[in-house]
Amino acid sequence: MNKDNKDKKSKKDSKKESKDLTVKKEKRVDTRKWFKETSLTILLIAIIVATCIGINIFVENVNLEDIDFTEDKIHSLSEETRQITENIDKEVEIILIKMSESEEELANRYRSINDKISVEVVNDITARTDLVDEYNISANSYGILVKSGEKYKILTSNDLYTYDYATYTRIDTREEALTNAIIDVTTEEKPVVYNLIGHNKYSSDYFYLFLTDLVDESYDVYDLDLLTRGEIPEDCSVLIMTTLAEDLTATEKDEILDYINEGGKILYFTDPNSTGKEMPNLQTILDEYGISISEGVVLEQDMDKMLYGTSSAILVTVSPYTSVTNKADMNLSACFMTSGRIDFEDSEKLEELGVEVETLASTSSDSFYRTDYSITDSSKTDTDEDAAYSTVGALLKKKIDNDTTSEMIVYTNNIFISNLLIAISQQDQRYALDFYNNEDLAMNSVAYLTERENMILIRKDAEISTYAVTEQQNLIILSVIFAIPVVIVIIGIIVWQVRRRKK
Repeated sequence: MNKDNKDKKSKKDSKKESKDLTVKKEKRVDTRKWFKETSLTILLIAIIVATCIGINIFVENVNLEDIDFTEDKIHSLSEETRQITENIDKEVEIILIKMSESEEELANRYRSINDKISVEVVNDITARTDLVDEYNISANSYGILVKSGEKYKILTSNDLYTYDYATYTRIDTREEALTNAIIDVTTEEKPVVYNLIGHNKYSSDYFYLFLTDLVDESYDVYDLDLLTRGEIPEDCSVLIMTTLAEDLTATEKDEILDYINEGGKILYFTDPNSTGKEMPNLQTILDEYGISISEGVVLEQDMDKMLYGTSSAILVTVSPYTSVTNKADMNLSACFMTSGRIDFEDSEKLEELGVEVETLASTSSDSFYRTDYSITDSSKTDTDEDAAYSTVGALLKKKIDNDTTSEMIVYTNNIFISNLLIAISQQDQRYALDFYNNEDLAMNSVAYLTERENMILIRKDAEISTYAVTEQQNLIILSVIFAIPVVIVIIGIIVWQVRRRKK
């Protein structure tokens, strides 16, 4: 081998060694880079995991309320319940006996609002002999025990749920039941409401839902027949009167006048006197407040102010600035069906009677008044009168003396608080009481007259329907929840691999 060949070989070996060193150096650099990036990734994952764990521990310890994004806020407490719960000033125990996590979550929402409310979960009743002995709870029992001091109430599944056999849906009434139980055990003395009977056009059963609502909100409710009882009991907080089919007797009239002069409170629901029947004894009572009830009916022309194009089903505006409504932030409307109007004495006569008037509910600017019931045309005719902004609900405060004031709330409609079923469609029927704020208007009127301002509220619809699914429907739901996301992930991995190989 000559010298030139040796030099060439030497240079070639030198280049190879240099290349090998470069490759090794690059490998070392790549290894360090990989190690650095991997370490940072692991550190980042550890931080994320630790943060998640920390947040979960924090949330669990502070018992934060869930955020409810549903339109009707079905997974959070209603504003009425929040107001009631905030005003509780007594210690209340909610004891859940073998109930599910959902009931525990519901009870904890109350606890998060007011720390005077405590929640206890009891899954083994045999370990709590005090509950067995004091409340007669058996080992097989389950339900919710709500207690405050010596007063208690036990809620069973019948109180927490009901079932609509027409639509095959289970109705969730847990919040309504639990809130009413808390009111019940924390109320020192229940207001007593008497429902006057004896000459009524409708029986008490016609107002069953309304009267039941009163009981649920801790009123004692009794029917009162003055001809058998002889007098209005001294414990009467409110006397409810409804549409009469015939006049009161002179004895009944005198008893009610005595009740008024002692500062009594009256809530009067009445339809228009469409028959024109003379009722002088009833009118004597109304004269004390300077009013009379129309014989005619108020109808509506504004399509936005009537129910389903029915001119006799009028949507009335409830004023938010009255003594009845100004205790809460309210923007209410109610649906009166075949309503009359209230006719007032002039201002001088009202002043002479010592009566102050607050308009609670009124009609629209396009309403009109009809006395000829033979007319079937729903549009205004030449014989009809303009009745813009007619008063269909009023609060009347009558000053008896410097220390005594009697109050009457009157609505010229009886149907709006009734159980009358109204068909919205072939599949949907609804009670008249459930339209718009009908229930709120009636219940808040009682709350005002009994001086329970904390009960003047806008009530949440408690009827949350829970549909039972079939096995096939359940399979479809599980497929949507689990199978489809898995398929999407697999497709994503395949697409990623294909794109990676093309690079």
